[in-house]
Amino acid sequence: MGLFKRNPFGHILFLKKWLIRIFGALTHRRYRGFNEMHIEGSEIIKNLPDTNVLFISNHQTYFADVVAMFHVFNASLKGREDNIKNVGYLWNPKMNVYYVAAKETMESGILPKILSYVGAITVERTWRAEGKDVKREVNPSDTENIKIALDDGWVITFPQGTTRSFKPVRKGTAHIILQHRPIVVPVVIDGFRRSFDRKGLRIKKKGILQSMVIKEPLKIDYDNDTVDDVVEKMEYAIEQHESFLKVIPAEVLDEEAKLNNDRKWKY
Repeated sequence: MGLFKRNPFGHILFLKKWLIRIFGALTHRRYRGFNEMHIEGSEIIKNLPDTNVLFISNHQTYFADVVAMFHVFNASLKGREDNIKNVGYLWNPKMNVYYVAAKETMESGILPKILSYVGAITVERTWRAEGKDVKREVNPSDTENIKIALDDGWVITFPQGTTRSFKPVRKGTAHIILQHRPIVVPVVIDGFRRSFDRKGLRIKKKGILQSMVIKEPLKIDYDNDTVDDVVEKMEYAIEQHESFLKVIPAEVLDEEAKLNNDRKWKY
C-alpha cells in the first residue's frame, strides 16, 4: 500500500488503517472483557464478495454498534469462528468497510470527526435536524456516495434511522437496494443499549451479554419486488417488524421503554 494511497472519498488508507488499529485496540475489552459478546453466523462473512455488500441492522447506540461490527467482520475474515479473541486480526483490517451515519452526528465533536475518517458516509436526515422534525428532499450526493461505497466495498446501514426499537424501516434503503442490487446481509444486535450510553462511547454497565447474529443474505427479486416488499423483508430480517412485539416478554418491553425515557432525546 502506497503511503498516500487514497480511497474513493479521498481518505489516506495508511492513516485510516492506523486509526482502525488504535480504536480497535482501545475498544476490544468493551466486547471481550468488561462485557462479553455472543456471535452467531460469522461463517457468512467469509463467503461474501469483496464489494457490493450491504449490511442492514437494528440500531442501539450511535457508535458502539458499528465498532462491534468492525471487530466481528475483521475477526471472521481472519478465521475466527464466532469470536473476537486476540485483537491481532485488526493489524491488517479490511479497508473498504463503510457505514452510513447522520451528518449532524458525525460533526458533533472532535471524536466523531475522527471516527468519520474510519469510514463514515455522512447523510442529511430528511425527517429530523437539530432535534426538530423537518421534511426535505433526499440529497442526491448522499445516495451517490452510498453507490460509490458499494462499488468499492461493504456498507453498513441502520435502515430505521434511529436507535429506538420497532420504529419503521425507512424506504430510502429499499430504493438503494433495488437500484444498486447489492447482496443484503441482515445483522441483529442486542445488549448494546444496556452496556453503553446513547452515543456508545461510555460504558454504562459492566457484565452485560451483548449479542450479534449475522443472517443469510436476503432473497430479493430485484425485478419484481416493490419498495414496500423490500421494506417488509428488512423489518422481518432485522427483527423489527411489529409482529415481534407479540413474542417479546413484557418485562423486556418495560425495560426498553424505561431506557428510552431516561435518555429524553429524539432523532
